[in-house]
Amino acid sequence: MLKLGVDFGLSNTDAVLLEGETILAHQTIKTGPASSEALAAVLQSLDVRPAELRTIASAGGLSRRLPDAFEGIPIQKIGEAQAVGRGALRLAGLDEALVVSAGTGTAMVAARGSEAQHFTGSAVGGGTLLGLSRLLLGTADPLEVARLAERGNPSGVDSTLVDVIGGGIGHLPPDATAVNFGRLVDGTNPTREDLAAGLVTLVGQVIAMIAINAAQAAGLKQMVIVGHLPDLAPVREAFERVWYFYQIEPRPLIPPLAGWATAYGAALLAQDV
Repeated sequence: MLKLGVDFGLSNTDAVLLEGETILAHQTIKTGPASSEALAAVLQSLDVRPAELRTIASAGGLSRRLPDAFEGIPIQKIGEAQAVGRGALRLAGLDEALVVSAGTGTAMVAARGSEAQHFTGSAVGGGTLLGLSRLLLGTADPLEVARLAERGNPSGVDSTLVDVIGGGIGHLPPDATAVNFGRLVDGTNPTREDLAAGLVTLVGQVIAMIAINAAQAAGLKQMVIVGHLPDLAPVREAFERVWYFYQIEPRPLIPPLAGWATAYGAALLAQDV
């Protein structure tokens, strides 16, 4: 018998199918809010019949509003922080870490063994990137935004340290960002590509800097980044620039299947019934 883990997000629904602790299949689909109809769509997407399942574990979104069973299969509601922490640690092969769940928004969880607690977070996330992209670029397609950003240069919109103070400061080099979108104040007309690169840099820097401070405050040396925002290569590169500038060691990890960490953790935490 199989377990189904489902993470209902604001934008997408992530699902994993488990046998024991092994992921047999994973899927991301748009279903709308948590509901029996959404679960039916998930099962259809995975080509699984309810009779094949031992239990369904749900997390995120409005999953608490789900009924206690779906077509006779028990639904277990798992706390999102616990699901994020368990899934991220297992995917990364770690015993403890600050887990940064970068999705539509950003949650940061202090995960130690079987314990996981929401530590801090930010309203800046993938939703911020796509919302601003719709306004400034005329698209909310994440792949198009990533393609534009890869061809752009954030210094076309951002003021750098050399612009503001004439050079680097401390361990930050002269080309480090001083003011996100600072060049636009004087009426600069950037290209769409540079705008996209600036947006990605803004979102990536905010998340990375909060994560650095949160890890230090929580007393955790290792960071693990999960969620679907790191699926975009320019976002990962923005993270990496921050890790490099601030000499973060050990380097934060983005494990395989990072986008399904919460769904995976929910399934792992579900009790056998």
